[in-house]
Amino acid sequence: MKKIFIGLILTTFCPNITATTSDSITALPTGSTIEKKWHYEHKDATGISLSSIIKKADLSLKFGGYIVGKYSISDRKGQASNGGFDLRFVRLYMNGYCFKDFYYRIQMEVNDAPGTDKGPRIVDAFIEWQKYNFLRIKLGQFKRPIGFENPYSPLDVGMGSYSQATMKLASIGDRIGEHKTSGRDLGIQIQGDFIPAADGHNWIHYQIGLFNGQGINHKDKDNHKDLIGGLWISPIKNLSIGGFGWNGKYTNEKAQPDLTKEWKSVSRIRWGTGIKYESDWTIRGEYMSSVGGVVNNINAPTRSDAWYTTIGFPIIKNLKVYGRWDCYRDAKTWSSLKTDYGMSANYKLGKNLIFQLNYIRTYDKLAQANQRYNTFDAQIYARF
Repeated sequence: MKKIFIGLILTTFCPNITATTSDSITALPTGSTIEKKWHYEHKDATGISLSSIIKKADLSLKFGGYIVGKYSISDRKGQASNGGFDLRFVRLYMNGYCFKDFYYRIQMEVNDAPGTDKGPRIVDAFIEWQKYNFLRIKLGQFKRPIGFENPYSPLDVGMGSYSQATMKLASIGDRIGEHKTSGRDLGIQIQGDFIPAADGHNWIHYQIGLFNGQGINHKDKDNHKDLIGGLWISPIKNLSIGGFGWNGKYTNEKAQPDLTKEWKSVSRIRWGTGIKYESDWTIRGEYMSSVGGVVNNINAPTRSDAWYTTIGFPIIKNLKVYGRWDCYRDAKTWSSLKTDYGMSANYKLGKNLIFQLNYIRTYDKLAQANQRYNTFDAQIYARF
C-alpha cells in the first residue's frame, strides 16, 4: 500500500526524476523488502530503484487522518429527527516535501453515502513552493483565504461546529446555494510573512488568490475568476488583527431554462474583519458582510452579515472550556437575526484524542414556529 501511495505522489508532483546517488535516505532504508521488490520489478524497464527515486526527490511522506463521531439531541419541534448518532468527518491525508522547497498535501473525505458532491471525494490537493517565508506560492485545491476561522481544522475550532459567519459567508455551507465545498476552491495563491520581531513571530501576513469560484472538484463555468485575499498584523506573539475581501461570482450549474425561480449566476461580494489570540487562552471574533443572491431562490435577500465572539480558557490540565455568541442576519435586518449561544468543554486525552460536550441555545427570528430551542451533542475526535 505504501508503495502505491509513493508512486502516486511521485507521478503527480515529481514526474521528472532520474537515477542518481545521494547522501542519505530517510523514507525507506535501502535493502528493505519493499525496496527490493520495487527494484526487482522495475530495474529491467527503467534501471531505477525505489531508494534512488526517493533520494533524488528528497521525498518525505506522512500518512494520517482523523475521525469525528457525534451524538446529538434537540428539543426543536417539527423536525423529522431530533438527532442521533452521526459520523461528522472521516478524513485521510498524506503530505510531505519533495525537492526540499515543495510541500504537497492530498486529503480525502470518505464518509457519507455516495452521490453528487457526497461520499468519498478529494477536499485538498495542492503543492506549495515554500523557499521564502515572505513569498510562498500554492497551486491546486485548498481553503479559500477568507476569515480567521475558515482555515482551522475541526479539531482546533474548540466548539462542536464552525460559526455561522464561517459556515454561511466563508463558504463551508454557503448561503449562496453552492454545492458542499468545505470552504475550498481550485486556484492559485501567494502568501507570506515579513518584518520579524525579536521573539520570532512576524508582524505582517498577507494572502491573495485567484479561484474558479465553483468550489471543489468542479471546473470553471464562466469567464470570471474570484479574487480573495487578506492582510493582518501581529503586534505581539499569538495575536492577529486583520481584514479580508472577496470579489466573486457563482454560476448555478443546475439552473433550468425557466429561470423564474432561480438565478443563472449571482455575485459574491464580501468583506470581513477580525481578531484572534491563540495560546492557553483563546479569543476570536469576526464580522463579515455579503452582497449577492441565492441561486435557487430569486426572491431571497441579496444582503446578509454575520459576527461571532469566541472565548476559551483552561480549567485544569487537558480541560478547556469555550463560550460563543454567534449571530447571522439573512437579510441584514434585525428581524432576520438567528443567534446561537454556545458552550463547549474539551478534554484532551493526549494530543490525538478529544472528548467534547456542547450545548447551544438558538433564537431564530425567521422561523415560523419554534423560534427558541436547545441542542446538546457529544463528540469524539480521534486523530492518527
